[in-house]
Amino acid sequence: MIISFTTVSHCSSSLTYTVRKKIRRTLGLLVILSAGIVSPSTSFSQSLDASQADRDPADWLETEVGIPVTDPLTKEKCGACHTADSKENLSRISWTRATPEGWAQTLKRMVKLNGLSLTPDEARAIVRYLSTSHGLAPDEAKPVMYFAEHRILDETIIPNDTLHQTCASCHAFAQVMSSRRSYREWALLQNMHKGLYPTAQHAYDTLVDAQPAHAGEESEPKKQVPESQVALEWLKKNAQLHTPEWAAWSPSIQIPALSGKWFVKANFVGHGPLIGEMTVTPTALGSATFNTETTLRSLNGHQTFSRQGKGLVYAGYSWRGSSRSGVQPTSPDDMAAPMRETMWFAPDQTKGTGRWYWGEYHEFGLDVMLTRETGTPILALVSPAALQSSAQQIQIHLYGDALPTSFSLQDIDMGGGVTIRKIVSATPHEIVLAVDVAANATPGARNVAIRGTVLPKGLTIYSHIDYLKVTPQTSLAHLGGIKYGKGYQQFLAEGWSNGPDGKPGTSDDLLIKPVPVTWSLAEFSTVTYDDDVQFVGAINPVTGLFTPNVEGPNTKRRFMRNNYGEVWVVGTAKTDKDANGVPLVGRSYLVTTVPAYKRWDQPEVSQ
Repeated sequence: MIISFTTVSHCSSSLTYTVRKKIRRTLGLLVILSAGIVSPSTSFSQSLDASQADRDPADWLETEVGIPVTDPLTKEKCGACHTADSKENLSRISWTRATPEGWAQTLKRMVKLNGLSLTPDEARAIVRYLSTSHGLAPDEAKPVMYFAEHRILDETIIPNDTLHQTCASCHAFAQVMSSRRSYREWALLQNMHKGLYPTAQHAYDTLVDAQPAHAGEESEPKKQVPESQVALEWLKKNAQLHTPEWAAWSPSIQIPALSGKWFVKANFVGHGPLIGEMTVTPTALGSATFNTETTLRSLNGHQTFSRQGKGLVYAGYSWRGSSRSGVQPTSPDDMAAPMRETMWFAPDQTKGTGRWYWGEYHEFGLDVMLTRETGTPILALVSPAALQSSAQQIQIHLYGDALPTSFSLQDIDMGGGVTIRKIVSATPHEIVLAVDVAANATPGARNVAIRGTVLPKGLTIYSHIDYLKVTPQTSLAHLGGIKYGKGYQQFLAEGWSNGPDGKPGTSDDLLIKPVPVTWSLAEFSTVTYDDDVQFVGAINPVTGLFTPNVEGPNTKRRFMRNNYGEVWVVGTAKTDKDANGVPLVGRSYLVTTVPAYKRWDQPEVSQ
């Protein structure tokens, strides 16, 4: 998996010292990723009675109700070490819930460290059972699906500095929030970290001021407690074993009825939107495994892609799958490559969202949304998705399924200032219209509706583009090509409006659309005789795909250094200019580093 920090500052002029420091700190880590959770202040309170407070968690009495283990294979393979009680609870296991990736990681650890012997089929069956009967509810899993989707994001769910130090300084905080445990189990997990990872002991034992647990304590001298205890208190409140979400979901877990046709809307960064259809068929009656046939069409290049695949659903909603095109890919970003699939299906089984990805570092991927085809109109995409004020007789395409083929101009609404002049053509999958945009049309995203079928924020109206933002704003690529695979990076230039306040980089700024640019690299000076731009690799001037150089010492470079380095990625607009007639320019910070010599991967959780 690739590592990256993404800043939220305005794009180009400089990168702050703090951001550069963050990126350098990540170079030795496995993952730093993201999603969204509220940051309540952590208060310290005694959660155990006095007789257990100072004892090792291994000696604590488990007071929470466990989740019985009923699967015969799991009891056979795990029961030799994990003792059973009269309620069919297995020690440790019955007080943990986790995602498929979390249980797969646990099984690997049991095999490597504790002598567990499993065949691949047995491992898959146990992961399937535990991920369903001891898994997460859909609402618990959705905020951390980015972790299973191998997305490159800046993590936003870390609630405070203490949790950052104790949990997220070595791996994604999403890994923590991908499980739920009893209070004792969280404490035992800390014990495991102390035993396996030397740096954990220092982080856990560091003392911090405890927040007052009761009103009126603010004026008293602040207590100091270990960071490990503060983390435990937070996890006890926010990652409990028993939650309302799980209580509501667990009785209704069933094999989802996903068979049928699904409308596919996808986006491939740097290549644009795609639409298509996926047909899902169960492999057998009552099976949670499915075969898929998918056809996609690029709206930019108009190529058509066909794929066949398989998928497995955990816990009634969580899809892990793979697909192949049967065609040999001709470039690293070729969609003919074999893909892995991670998707989250809504509990009502009408929609699915996720990512289909590939690449040595999973750096290429489609952001996918599925909508079940039921005969009810689906309005999924408008292209072009942005129109400039004063535009006249612009052809605009509406894509979806079961769209009306006979309707009047009055049946279509794109908000004030947009006039539908002509219906050019209409099929159940595509409607083509000719529209005018008034000079005084209010800028912003607006809904598009046809006969009561609405696409929220489907069209953006703008007066002009004020600045460019190159995304990702900070990124990481990996050298390779000799012994190790290359880690590529795709860049995109976005046009933005300053918004009503007229100031760039503020909360009211408006994203307009991708902008055609010419790509180049520029030196990011950090050391004497800096020459990184000559050695790190090359960027395609048209597509924005960065290809890193090969790994290993370079005899042509000063001190025979590797081809690592830091550069600016610069996008210069081809047509868009500022008030002075100068082409708009955006830039992004790129670190090119050595290969990831060790990988963590879990193919056993998918087909």
